[in-house]
Amino acid sequence: MKRFFLSLALLMLIPVSFAFAADDEGFTSLFNGQDLSGWKGDTNYWSVRDGALTAQTTAEKRLTYNTFLIWEGGQPTDFEIRAKYKIVGGNSGIQYRSRVIDEAKFIVSGYQADIDATPRYTGICYEEKARGILCERGQKVTIGADGKKEVATIGDKEELQAKIKTEDWNDYRVVVQGNHLQHFINGVLMSEVIDNQKDKAATSGIIALQAHQGPPMTVQFKDVRLKELK
Repeated sequence: MKRFFLSLALLMLIPVSFAFAADDEGFTSLFNGQDLSGWKGDTNYWSVRDGALTAQTTAEKRLTYNTFLIWEGGQPTDFEIRAKYKIVGGNSGIQYRSRVIDEAKFIVSGYQADIDATPRYTGICYEEKARGILCERGQKVTIGADGKKEVATIGDKEELQAKIKTEDWNDYRVVVQGNHLQHFINGVLMSEVIDNQKDKAATSGIIALQAHQGPPMTVQFKDVRLKELK
């Protein structure tokens, strides 16, 4: 019995980790597939359903501001995020190198890999509560120190949209290294940003998932994994 209480006491002193063992590719899971352990957000909207992190709004339970589910495991600098997502209605996104600006409402500002139920925004690079759209789908944008943009075409916007499955599971991959940001969906490069703007470009920050204000929507995420890059 004494050994049991001693072991329990030692376990209570060990810091809780919100990531699991790395897989063969070097990724660690950020979600246990069962509950919101390691994440914080408004549980009026966020839950786990069918093994996926799920945000849902309805006509009776509408959002009047964007709220986020925030990963509590750290603020990585250079990394790759992989996740599967499915959206029905509305808009969402994967936040990275971001920061909390309202703790009570779980409001976040920073880079976003956009997700949209319409053909408009999925794959773009957006900066929530800051500079807005940084790069459209099918573009590579270099932002100068003065904020001016140089835009190059990397693909046709409509053809890239055709690679995205509507109301079904898609694979999102976000690669962030230095000032270079890339968004891939289903293995296809959707947008690319090189952000050199002084006092604007973020070098690290939190990871979060978005539930969007407005019409009813449901967005789900699963197989959320992170690999830090050297």
